[in-house]
Amino acid sequence: MANTKSALKRAEIAERNRLRNKAYKSAVKTLMKKYLNAVAAYTANPTPELKQEAQNRLSEAYAKIDKAIKRGVLHPNNGARKKSRLAHRLKPVTPTAE
Repeated sequence: MANTKSALKRAEIAERNRLRNKAYKSAVKTLMKKYLNAVAAYTANPTPELKQEAQNRLSEAYAKIDKAIKRGVLHPNNGARKKSRLAHRLKPVTPTAE
């Protein structure tokens, strides 16, 4: 347990930041999962509406990842890797003649 006033304060701040980081990471994972479900639905039945839904989910996930990077929750390389993996999920599904 912290002995000094400043150490107690740092412990409180660390806990507050931990909870904030946890919320961001959880939101990123949730949006990634929603995007992957949308891609799976589009793969099963390729329609323009489902493709648009997948694109919307992708942009939501990108926005949350970028915000987490900006806030220092995710390392920039980690965020770039997540975004790259998401983009590659839709790429093989997309027909070339569009």
